[in-house]
Amino acid sequence: MPAIDPFDAERPIVGMVHLQPLPGAPGFDGGRGAIRERALADARALEAGGVDGLIVENFGDAPFYPEGVPAHVVSEMTAVAGELREAVEVPVGINVLRNDAEAALAVAGAVGAGFVRVNVHVGTAATDQGVLEGRAHETVRLRERVAPDVAILADVHVKHASPVGDRGIERAARETAERGLADGIVVSGPGTGEEAGVEDVERVADALSDLDAPLFVGSGVTPETVGEVLEAGADGAIVGSALERDGEAGNPVEESRVREVVAARP
Repeated sequence: MPAIDPFDAERPIVGMVHLQPLPGAPGFDGGRGAIRERALADARALEAGGVDGLIVENFGDAPFYPEGVPAHVVSEMTAVAGELREAVEVPVGINVLRNDAEAALAVAGAVGAGFVRVNVHVGTAATDQGVLEGRAHETVRLRERVAPDVAILADVHVKHASPVGDRGIERAARETAERGLADGIVVSGPGTGEEAGVEDVERVADALSDLDAPLFVGSGVTPETVGEVLEAGADGAIVGSALERDGEAGNPVEESRVREVVAARP
């Protein structure tokens, strides 16, 4: 089955809209309007800077629910993502932290998003939220029912986690694409803003060479490293921290920083 490709670009750069703490999260300050205004400003700066897509993520909601988030989180993310979907022309993606693929698909289907990111789609990972198990068998079937045109981008050896078992990153990537039916694979570094190893990128790119599953680097990409990771075999990059003020995740997106990364793409 051919992969769903939501991007109209050969080597897409995908920016992050890191949402401020939503209602119910410890850091929520009572201002729903401010959350939406900030998200809209970030999305517009990303589009103006030249990204090929963006992901809306409840980054400010730490500590994260391991899997199923409450209904109020889904509602807030749907409301914000719906406004962003109307405000920008680039494809919009959804990531519901820590690992609620069902909620991400529900939001994506409701607002007409193009893709979702799933942190643990196949296999098992030990994380700061506990042990998370991939539910590809549920996610792919749900996608067919509620959002059949939405692509699934799935992490392997995801950041802020350690894989359970001794499967190498190449095997994990291949199984995520072949057996988990992910439309794209994401390789990241150990944590937010930390570089993915070039050797990991090369190994995964080689493992996927005969499959219809593009490879994205999901953390640590900067103007200085974007060329290196793309030349190492990645098909695109998901960039957050480097596009935000002072290179700090959670700060406002700065259009000038976006332009730097996009211009450095080979």
